[in-house]
Amino acid sequence: MIYKSLKEAVSLIKSGDRVFIHSAGMAPSPLIDAMADEYERLENVEIVSIHTEGSAKYVMEPYNQSFKTNVFFVGQNVRNAVNESLATYTPIFLSEVHQLFRKNILPIDVALIHVSPPDEHGFCSLGASVDISLPATETAKKIIALVNPLVPRVHGDGFIHKSKIDVAVEHNEPLNSIKLPEPNASEKKIGANVAELIEDGATLQIGIGAIPNVVLDNLKNHQRLGIHTEMFSDGILPLVESGVITGEEKKIKPGKIVSCFALGSQKLYDFINENPIVQFKEAAYTNDTSIIRQNPKVTAINSAVEVDLTGQVCAESIGSYHFSGVGGQIDYVRGAAHSEGGKPIFAFSARTKNGKSKIVPQLKLGAAVTTTRAHVHYIATEYGVINLFGKSLKERARLLISIAHPDDRELLEKQAFEILHIKI
Repeated sequence: MIYKSLKEAVSLIKSGDRVFIHSAGMAPSPLIDAMADEYERLENVEIVSIHTEGSAKYVMEPYNQSFKTNVFFVGQNVRNAVNESLATYTPIFLSEVHQLFRKNILPIDVALIHVSPPDEHGFCSLGASVDISLPATETAKKIIALVNPLVPRVHGDGFIHKSKIDVAVEHNEPLNSIKLPEPNASEKKIGANVAELIEDGATLQIGIGAIPNVVLDNLKNHQRLGIHTEMFSDGILPLVESGVITGEEKKIKPGKIVSCFALGSQKLYDFINENPIVQFKEAAYTNDTSIIRQNPKVTAINSAVEVDLTGQVCAESIGSYHFSGVGGQIDYVRGAAHSEGGKPIFAFSARTKNGKSKIVPQLKLGAAVTTTRAHVHYIATEYGVINLFGKSLKERARLLISIAHPDDRELLEKQAFEILHIKI
């Protein structure tokens, strides 16, 4: 592993290369910016990634003249570029992204990663994001690493030997972190409704956001909960500290918190550092339905942009406006559905911030169907919880209208008849 300056390090990137960027809070911002600054030297460089925190300089003018971006999840920093056709989005299950690299469908020329210094055996940790970053790193022809003593060393599979790193750059700054806003009254009610569905001994998949945090805050009197999830944030920490989360009933890695990435505060990164109860695996493992389903009472909590009256879920776009991505939603919806006592749950506010109903007769023109109506079981809003499994179209429409905002129900009943020919 040879240490060089940022400019010297990114000189390894050549025109026509495909460059992978380490995910989420591990995005190596100094390397990203240094690469973008080479735009006059480079041309036709393809950037691939899932969500990354921090700036995405390569999608901005004038840098995007030399870089084209292909994301597997539309995060905030590339959202405008994707919707203005300055970047593109590839819909794909998170559990299958690794195949793009390992099967040479999208072979990686250069991986830009963010790691801990090597230990006494020469191994660096990929820190808080193993997800698709491990297969990208394992298959990349060249690796450029930002080496940072503040990167947590996380137990599991996210390690790379220093001999595999072509060029390293020293760095000593905190990871990208996020702080969530306080939940509003509706979100607090939704969280309480969802928490009532969670049984003692359940294995949780829970994401990031106000509603997941409220759910977790309502689990203080639960017992023997486990975590097998795509990602987690600070919300689990009080439950670990109080002994609510023990993982003792899990069948897959009992006693361990299993995830592929974490994103949150410095306290969260300190928690995962050298913590033997935390196991980070790649997304091909954490999101494998055949693995997820083996745990008991898998309770998967996901969100939605809108749901139509037959139960189709759009979770990645607002009409044709790309907002996020497929991610691991279906992986966990199916895993939970096949788990003994499992519960796939969608939780969202009945209305948008602009006062529009999220329960609609038809999805907006151009909206993506992220989860089909046949996959959907539980749906929770601030007005209650329903279960659509095994329900007819008429029953689904009636149940969905019952948890819509009260002021929207009469119109939805009318639209159910006029548009879908369903009489409530």
